[in-house]
Amino acid sequence: MLSRFKSLQGLKGLNLSSLLGRKSQGVGLEITPERLNLVQLSKQAQGYKLGKFCTTDVPEGIFEEGKIIDSPTLAELIQELFKEHKITAKRVATAVPMREAIIRIIPVPAELNEQELRDMVLNHEAALYLPYPREEVDLDYQKLGFFEDDDGIEKVQVLLVATRREVTDSYLDTFQQAGLEVDVLEINSFALIRTIREQLRQFGSKEAVVLVDVEFDNTEIAIVVDGVPQFSRTVPIGTFQMQNALSRAMNLPPSRSPEILQGMTIPVTQFDTLSTQGTAINPGMSALMRVLGELTDELRRSINFYLNQSEDLEVVQLLLAGPGGGLAQLDEYLTQRLSIPALQIDPITSLAIDVDQTFSNVERSSLGTVLGLGLREV
Repeated sequence: MLSRFKSLQGLKGLNLSSLLGRKSQGVGLEITPERLNLVQLSKQAQGYKLGKFCTTDVPEGIFEEGKIIDSPTLAELIQELFKEHKITAKRVATAVPMREAIIRIIPVPAELNEQELRDMVLNHEAALYLPYPREEVDLDYQKLGFFEDDDGIEKVQVLLVATRREVTDSYLDTFQQAGLEVDVLEINSFALIRTIREQLRQFGSKEAVVLVDVEFDNTEIAIVVDGVPQFSRTVPIGTFQMQNALSRAMNLPPSRSPEILQGMTIPVTQFDTLSTQGTAINPGMSALMRVLGELTDELRRSINFYLNQSEDLEVVQLLLAGPGGGLAQLDEYLTQRLSIPALQIDPITSLAIDVDQTFSNVERSSLGTVLGLGLREV
């Protein structure tokens, strides 16, 4: 039901205004197991104006393994956030996590008309790529471009996106309980891609970029070519796992707050080198580096797997996002370990957003998804 799951409208040039009409202000709300992040954006002659950025903690017990399990309490939190910051908008854009989605690029015959294409993709091809029954999912698709297959037959690539209907329902039900209407429900990685689209345009069709979105309890990895995710994977390592490793090593109680990480600088020098030089190693930092080492190994595996499936492509850039993506010197650390240039995103600068608030580097890298949602509504 594409009216419920509007994941791909706006991707590859589709004009959202034809469907919903443009607004003077757009409201995007990002929901994570740790926080609610809300932005109100408006268009200016040069770039955008950030009217409001609001955030609030999400307590334990509302999410379980990334899924909403307590919609009434989450709806109350959303209502309180809107009320506290005097936001009167009733229509919002939001997103489900990439780990709850199936994203595939599939080839179909080029001669099909729009109705035939829709029928083939949604009622025939989709079933080949879904690990659960077709009637249990919400689907969306977008035509990308034409190509010739090995037999010289012209075909069109179609980007297919699916989520379990129970996941879609949990988000729509939550917003309904909060008295809000969801204009756009998409995948969070697509919102992030929208935010950094200008950066992505500098790369060629044979150059792949790896988006590394370090979130609360996982890291979402998306390999993007020509602005389209070609490969996606979620690994269960996020800021929470880093914080827990630090806390245990320093005999501190576990905490959901990211404050313990935000003041830390990731050492670029190899720890074994420091040991041979007689440099004392903080046990907390040593524990953190073990977690980062595991994350680096998962990134390397994902990149190698993708490259082994793809011909004539080169991974040329890592773009770091999310609350963990802005950790001091994480970009230098990953550049050294993976031999691929890494860059922490700054969506405020790249989108020319006029802001009255002050944001640290860590905070800026965490704004990519919520700003991308706000852009869908402006």
